[in-house]
Amino acid sequence: MRRVCSVCAGAFILAEAGVLAGKKAATHWMRCDKLAREYPDTEVDREAIFVKDGHVYTSAGITTGMDLALALIEEDMGKSFALKIARIMVLFLKRPGNQTQYSTVLQAQEVDHQPINRVIEWIYNHLHEEITVEKLAEYSLMSSRNFARVFVRELHITPMKYVEKLRIETACRYLTETHLTVDEIANLCGFKNSVTMNRMFLHTFQTTPSQYRRGFRSSFH
Repeated sequence: MRRVCSVCAGAFILAEAGVLAGKKAATHWMRCDKLAREYPDTEVDREAIFVKDGHVYTSAGITTGMDLALALIEEDMGKSFALKIARIMVLFLKRPGNQTQYSTVLQAQEVDHQPINRVIEWIYNHLHEEITVEKLAEYSLMSSRNFARVFVRELHITPMKYVEKLRIETACRYLTETHLTVDEIANLCGFKNSVTMNRMFLHTFQTTPSQYRRGFRSSFH
């Protein structure tokens, strides 16, 4: 069989059939823990919108099935043809598989703790500045140690890792929705320079900001 694919909870069918044994896979973020628990021989990627492992492809949710379909078209027909299909389907952005399915901004909206909510809003509006745990703790009127503990409790991520993810997501949005230069985006997002931003993109997406822009920019730009 050339390729086997699943969309959303369809990963459970593949896992039950033994197709995902020893493989990396994606499913809807609400089902990741269940998939990992019931099929421990499957490596569950909790963030990717779709995963390719050999000839097996799994996607995170219903709409990510379209991202996966476009990726399959690109494999068979090339990037230019896949982008034409994306335009026909009125998809604004052809997303890479390793783009997170659960955005940092969306995750933050679930937090009820008011001091942490204020800090999150402050971070979003001050990404271009130097941000430290000490500065965030001072803004929240907590000690650095207590602030870090509460932040992890509420968001399940450290403050600086949260800032890093938010900077990357914001940079992705600027790259795909604006004509700003890479240097300008790096400054706006607090990377200090394009070299640092380039290094972060290579680590996160295995591609440079310029390559990301060329591959995933909105059809309307």
